[in-house]
Amino acid sequence: MATIASVSNDTSVDAVCEIIDRDGAVIIEGMITPGVMDQLVGDLEPWIKRSPFGEAGFSGNRTRRTSALFAKSRHMTEFVLHPLFLGTAERVLCVEFPMMAGERQTMVRPTVQVSVTQAIEISPGQAAQDLHRDDGMYHVRHPGPHVLLQTLLAGTDFTASNGATMVIPGSHKWDMDRRPQPHEAVPAEMKRGSGLMYVGSVYHGGGANISNECRLAIALSFTQGYHRQEENQYLVVPRDMVKQYPKRVQQLLGYEMSPPFCGWVEMNEPSIVLESDDFAIAKAFSPYEHE
Repeated sequence: MATIASVSNDTSVDAVCEIIDRDGAVIIEGMITPGVMDQLVGDLEPWIKRSPFGEAGFSGNRTRRTSALFAKSRHMTEFVLHPLFLGTAERVLCVEFPMMAGERQTMVRPTVQVSVTQAIEISPGQAAQDLHRDDGMYHVRHPGPHVLLQTLLAGTDFTASNGATMVIPGSHKWDMDRRPQPHEAVPAEMKRGSGLMYVGSVYHGGGANISNECRLAIALSFTQGYHRQEENQYLVVPRDMVKQYPKRVQQLLGYEMSPPFCGWVEMNEPSIVLESDDFAIAKAFSPYEHE
């Protein structure tokens, strides 16, 4: 049976991308330091406790899901800016595309942006989730281009008994007709602070929790800037809080135009809404002069 490769936190982006290309998934050991994990989980715990269990079925009737994490913890910064995660996302998702303007061909490279954030706590008694692909929301046909890269950060140890995410390595290369079988999936066992990184075409699902402890995952995904975000970051993260984040985090939350000209406000960078309440007189610019 295939296994999920594990690498250290100081592994190169090149090496991680090679594994992602081969297996579709990889575990980054010690991705976030214990101190930052304590702060991040501490910020989120009150929100998780007040989150109700989901409905029976895919959401999980013994699973709590807490979203809008950038509105709940500034420590998401260390997660979203992690050099291996962001570097791999930019390598995998930012593929150049040729565009014509008159007789001139321009190669444009999209941005990456946050698609979804969610803390997922699987309680004892939760049955296994159906194996699925996360990129279905974008109506992607397989095999095809990658449109998502996600990391599940372990807020607790992940074990085979407490609901560790089940993954089918290599399934990102399957076509649309092949059906995933539970016996093909392996548990992503890892220590607290490690991360399971995978592309959206990999079949996976939350495992059954047959232990007496909860399993916590903190999920964050990237997609290209020309796609709609799965979770609408503009609505769930108040503008005043967005202003408190570093500029790069603001861009990743969606306050950056994706070349050549997707996501503008008054034909300008969307970040102008963070700079002034009066942005209706912003000067428009040509996308082909800002490559």
